Amino acid sequence: MAARPLVARQPNERLQALIQEAGCSNAGLARRVNMVGAERGLDLRYDKTSVARWLRGQQPRGRAPGIIAEALGRKLGRTVTIDEIGMANGKNLATGVGLQFSPTVVGAIEQVCELWRSDVGRREFLSGSAVAASALVEPSRDWLITGADAQVARTAGARVGTSDVEAVRAMTAALTELDHRFGSGHVRPVLAHYLNSVVSGLLSGSYREAVGRELFAAVARLTELAGYMAVDTGQPGLAQRYYIQALRLAQAAGDRGYGGYVLAASMSHLAAELGNPREIAQLARAAQEGARGQVTPRVEAMFHAAEARGHALLGDSRTCHEAAAKAVAALERAEPDTGDDPAWITHFDEAYLADELAHCHRDLGEAEEAARQAEDALAGHPASRARRRAIGLVLLASAQVQQREVEHACHTAGRAVDLLDTLRSSRGAEYLDDLQVRLEPYAAEPAVRELGARLEMRAA
Repeated sequence: MAARPLVARQPNERLQALIQEAGCSNAGLARRVNMVGAERGLDLRYDKTSVARWLRGQQPRGRAPGIIAEALGRKLGRTVTIDEIGMANGKNLATGVGLQFSPTVVGAIEQVCELWRSDVGRREFLSGSAVAASALVEPSRDWLITGADAQVARTAGARVGTSDVEAVRAMTAALTELDHRFGSGHVRPVLAHYLNSVVSGLLSGSYREAVGRELFAAVARLTELAGYMAVDTGQPGLAQRYYIQALRLAQAAGDRGYGGYVLAASMSHLAAELGNPREIAQLARAAQEGARGQVTPRVEAMFHAAEARGHALLGDSRTCHEAAAKAVAALERAEPDTGDDPAWITHFDEAYLADELAHCHRDLGEAEEAARQAEDALAGHPASRARRRAIGLVLLASAQVQQREVEHACHTAGRAVDLLDTLRSSRGAEYLDDLQVRLEPYAAEPAVRELGARLEMRAA
């Protein structure tokens, strides 16, 4: 491949440092690069002179930088990016990190590891970017039409076993519990560092096919959780990147059900918070179609509930009620405690469904039914679901405002504030903001003024 000079032809000190860290000669690196290229169908013929030119500042064209990074990563037993080897060609890997549904497993590993690295590095483009609806819908299309990955096993790097997969699952469970109790503001930094420092090494390790599938499934769950935490800390642009990569990891795991969950429970809820109702229904329907015949009734219930949310926001009462009825019927078919449901859906019980339906009825202006469903949700959510209970209280208060029970609504909202004061959750604050808008016509009421003063003090 032809080479082009870097600006001012500066010596590539990053590449030199990594070669030294890997304990690799120039000739040895060239052989490794040629081998990785051959795996990808490329006839590369680099030698020690080629590596010397790279060290002097030349940069190979095309896919070569990524292949060089992969070769060094295998020798080091961790993921190496083209930024680390000094071959990002002067570009901030910019803005596309995490937004693609990679066509290959190797590409998926590279992309998600770069996302984690960028997140820990607090790159501004991650948190500052807006969410584009197409960035959510296009990966769902790719997921629908893409066949299963033929192979995920790897032979380079440190050995990864079932105990490593169990460790990832245990960490996911622990962080989920902490998130429910205290909000993502307390937990997300820990998760981001764990993904970047530990999980990236596991994905870049050596594992058999069966272990690899289980590893991708566990990492998909943890990556989706990181996306949810990004939502809860007010970073939707970062959340969409995590959700897209969780979807790709689920594909590598061969788990169509969990891929559908990411679409319906994660991406569609992000679209809901951003006011894109049409995309909510599209994502939920993609989940239903892509996982048809491969999920339990409980999962089906969640898919239908997500679709109902979209129709409610569109003001389509009839279609919303049809989807809601399907959700209720599916959950009634779900067998409790039989072990048939995957672990990632067991939380979706009658309380969670009532929560979803309360949103639907609120958005359709059906205040009485919205209040009833919100009360059912609150009756079912245990104390450990602190954030969910707080949101349920705000939903109930919103329904009470719709019923013109303003003083009652303010009292209910006060209970929500009590709970949210124990959390660090942007989602909870957004629900309170929405409630304040609904209370504006009653601004002169003493209870509304008192609640407003309390919220102002809380925001200060």
